[in-house]
Amino acid sequence: MSTTTLNPVTGSLQPTLDQVTQPFLRRKKLIATTFLVLLILCTSVVLIFHAYIAWTLARPHIEPLHSNPMKAVRLPYTNISFPSLNGKSNLDGWFIAAAGSSKTVIFSHGYGGNREEEWVPLYTLARELHKKQYNVLMFDYGYVNPTSSRLMTGGVQESQELLGAIDYVKQSTGGSIFIWGFSMGAGTALQTALQQNGDISGMILDSTFLLNSDTLYQNMNQVVHLPKYPSLPLVRLFFPLLNGVSLHDVPFTKVTTTSYEMPIFMIHGTNDNKAPHVLVEAMFKQQHNTASKLWILPNAQHELLYRAEPKTYVSRTMDFLGSIEPSATSEHVNAGIPSSL
Repeated sequence: MSTTTLNPVTGSLQPTLDQVTQPFLRRKKLIATTFLVLLILCTSVVLIFHAYIAWTLARPHIEPLHSNPMKAVRLPYTNISFPSLNGKSNLDGWFIAAAGSSKTVIFSHGYGGNREEEWVPLYTLARELHKKQYNVLMFDYGYVNPTSSRLMTGGVQESQELLGAIDYVKQSTGGSIFIWGFSMGAGTALQTALQQNGDISGMILDSTFLLNSDTLYQNMNQVVHLPKYPSLPLVRLFFPLLNGVSLHDVPFTKVTTTSYEMPIFMIHGTNDNKAPHVLVEAMFKQQHNTASKLWILPNAQHELLYRAEPKTYVSRTMDFLGSIEPSATSEHVNAGIPSSL
């Protein structure tokens, strides 16, 4: 069958309607298919990228231990191991004993660090505590162990591990227990304080970081500039799917609105770009224990507060601990300080 017709006027051959429309339809179909493929590809890249962010958040890179208390500051120590309170993880650490002392400070390290967290620096603080006759417990949270399948949970499982450290001290030395937390380790200490039964005599919280949607996005945006939407909802979606714990499991509202029974020394810097100091100031206003203190360092950065004012940092923290040893704490309890626990 012929695919052209004879023009009755000019006598020339002309294409049929099918010949005119079919190439156009084929091009239109090709464009639509190409667009759909590109759309699926771009959507997949966006989803994979945000899934990768959620995956890496729970698996921070941790440097191996470079030293120990004896090498770093000439403090004898004992290698220790203990389970979390819920038995889901086992922790390794060091116990630095002060002869004849029953008062102990437990360090709670931050996200991406380990028990020696050199930029703080924990070894120096351990030496200062030892001079004041405090035992010191330094340990790694479960997600630090490269042979473990444990993931970072924003304080959910970490608080159970800190409770395990408290239980270890209760069984080994007894006496008063103080928590000294840094960054997410300080946020974990606050979550732990919601679950303890009067075992914590006081806490020092340096650069307190609590994981919620706002702080998550703020820290994501410092690594790569992303629009808040849809980036934040996508990471929040993938986080529990890939890591087994939801950001909603972190009791952010309860932590930030509780008046804790024990004295707390909150220390923060105005140039903290990971955890806003205004949140810590608001939390401090909730505290009713008259021994609690707040120190905001102008221009100081996240977890670099000791380095900003080393002598003042040591003197203020040691004075705080000395002021809240059991007799001082008992006086506040007897005075009828309200508690939300």
